Amino acid sequence: MDIKGKVAIVTGASGGIGYATAKLLSSKGAKLALVARSKDKLDKLVQELPEAIDIAADLSKAEDVVSMVKKVYTHFGRVDLLVNNAGQGYDVPVERTDIGIFHYIFDLDVVGPLVAMKEAIPLMRRQGGGTIINISSGTALMYLPDNGPYSALKRALAQITLTARAELAKDKIVVSVVYPYITLTDFEKNTIKDAALQRQEETTESLEAFSKADSPEYTAQRIVDGIESGEAEIFGHDWMKRTPAI
Repeated sequence: MDIKGKVAIVTGASGGIGYATAKLLSSKGAKLALVARSKDKLDKLVQELPEAIDIAADLSKAEDVVSMVKKVYTHFGRVDLLVNNAGQGYDVPVERTDIGIFHYIFDLDVVGPLVAMKEAIPLMRRQGGGTIINISSGTALMYLPDNGPYSALKRALAQITLTARAELAKDKIVVSVVYPYITLTDFEKNTIKDAALQRQEETTESLEAFSKADSPEYTAQRIVDGIESGEAEIFGHDWMKRTPAI
């Protein structure tokens, strides 16, 4: 996709990967809709970017997602690019999974992006094409202790993405999934953690992993590279790759 002049929705845009991606898209000439729960943060950030609007929405609620896409379309008259970035982590052993929390993370990390896709796809089809980028996680490619519920949901999002890619190719709608590596944002701080894990000290392995973490700007560049290339799967690093998807 040639980004210049395109209307882009970026969810989870109040900081971290989302905001870094929005800034990079803006630098390439995109018109932006910044979406997150925190209206105060969005109000400040939107002033930094030309041709940008902000929409406060709780993306774990389907009705908020539907309303958000409609507002973007009403304002700009089209939707060319959807970046489903909003999400939250949940660290817990499988046997101690809180089903209420799991349902919430499912609504935010899987259902929210799916609803946004359902709303954006008909608009893109009428326009003759578009691009959808879903941000999964490197954990979707791993079997990581204390991360099963979260990584399962991120794998589900990847499966939805790649299936939609096959379904929508005839409509010139490119659907891609991104698997970021650990990125230096507030994601870890905002992750919901099992009480026992909260009391544990960080291991040597985790400290070493975070010492090699990527910057939000690096991950945003990988996302934008994927938007421009139209690749099916975009990995934070080449060593994360497995058998390519179609």
